[in-house]
Amino acid sequence: MDFTAGTVVDVKLVYAAAIKANSSSLILAHCHPSGNLLPSEQDKILTQRIKKAGETLDILVLDHLIMTAEGYYSFAEEGEL
Repeated sequence: MDFTAGTVVDVKLVYAAAIKANSSSLILAHCHPSGNLLPSEQDKILTQRIKKAGETLDILVLDHLIMTAEGYYSFAEEGEL
């Protein structure tokens, strides 16, 4: 079975929560129910958008994790942050 799924992420809402919590950094995480640990191009673009917004707000993105039942992918560990 082949299917396509997507999720809309509002960067403003990500940082609204971080600002309300008086955060100096954050870790992003989401799951890939397909079991594929590799980030999509959309994952990479979104990560960079969120990171860039954080630089403006002085809120550091420490990592972005993709999780599956089998393991995880870390943008930080893979040098993609």
